[in-house]
Amino acid sequence: MTISRRTFVGVVAGSAGLAAFKARAATPAAPKSPVVISIVDVAGNLALTQPAFDAYRAAKPQFVSRFVYSKAPAPELPAKIKAEQQAGHLDIDLVLTGADALAAGLDQDLWIDLSPYAADLPNFAEIYLTEALKMQAIAKSHAVCVTYYPSGPLIEYMPARVKKAPATAEELLDWSRQNKNKFMYARPTNSGPGRTLLMGLPYILGDVDPKDPVKGWDKTWTYLKALGENIEYYGSGTTQTMKELGEGTRDIIASTTGWDINPRALGVVPKEAEVGLLKGFHWVADAHYMAAPKGLADEKLAVLLDLFGFLLEKKQQAMTYDQGYFYPGPAVKGVTLDMAPPDSQEAIKEFGRPQYAAWIADNPIETPLEAAQLVAAFKLWDERIGAGKG
Repeated sequence: MTISRRTFVGVVAGSAGLAAFKARAATPAAPKSPVVISIVDVAGNLALTQPAFDAYRAAKPQFVSRFVYSKAPAPELPAKIKAEQQAGHLDIDLVLTGADALAAGLDQDLWIDLSPYAADLPNFAEIYLTEALKMQAIAKSHAVCVTYYPSGPLIEYMPARVKKAPATAEELLDWSRQNKNKFMYARPTNSGPGRTLLMGLPYILGDVDPKDPVKGWDKTWTYLKALGENIEYYGSGTTQTMKELGEGTRDIIASTTGWDINPRALGVVPKEAEVGLLKGFHWVADAHYMAAPKGLADEKLAVLLDLFGFLLEKKQQAMTYDQGYFYPGPAVKGVTLDMAPPDSQEAIKEFGRPQYAAWIADNPIETPLEAAQLVAAFKLWDERIGAGKG
């Protein structure tokens, strides 16, 4: 018995064209008895997808006995997987990741190439939103995009402490000088808002080439260095920055649509917090991916191929509205808020922003850096900006 096959269309990175796939591989045989699937989340994605994973286990008990969930920091995961692969003993079956660990894994050749299993996956070109299809291209057939959002970079602030929010990059820099240590963002390699700020500034500042952090970001690196003189330290992750904004230690932080809505819905950040854009703003899109490490047993790969299609069904995608964490969240077409669970609808109606629809419609949406460029940008930030600050 084999798991049902599906039609798949891949996309060339950076375009909507068809990719050239390797020779078709036979569909791996389904397990003869249910297997345990170990999932490591380095992106916070389980907040959006765990109900869908649980629904899969309930629907396919012949394939999965249980999912074992764990979380890890994105920067630490590639080395762990590499060590397991070299030892010939893989304890991780599936990784839920953002662009950070995805890029590192592509750079180090950690992920299974899914292109030979084209017929076992959905037709991405048919089901994905336009921008989500572009995000899928970044995975280069080595992962599957499961959630998408336009992301940021936004600034989030407390209006009681920031009477006039900065409206330009220069105003933000001036404000940080006048309000020492009151602005904060987290290390980009482990933070969606930090990463989005890093990739969004070249557009805001009018850099030579926003897609080339090595040769095209002179203004960005100069700006970040000057901004860093007024930052006490960089957070290890976004949650830390949100807590410090809520507690009053910081007055302005880097944010995104989801990181604006969700912490206010959870009470980490006061409801009255506001968000703003800087002049020259472009959205830098973000996505979460499902990636399988090389060395995975065939029976588990068979389950994952089936699972990927299940998580891209509209019913499961509607769950990704969650409490606004990755707002909107769905990567596929035709999934509207009224299809989401009632608690998701209530949270977004209460804590969402009416202006988001117009901001998304009226501003360009850019794809993030390709894997090699993103790895280079992280390295340069660590060396030039983060070094010595923690």
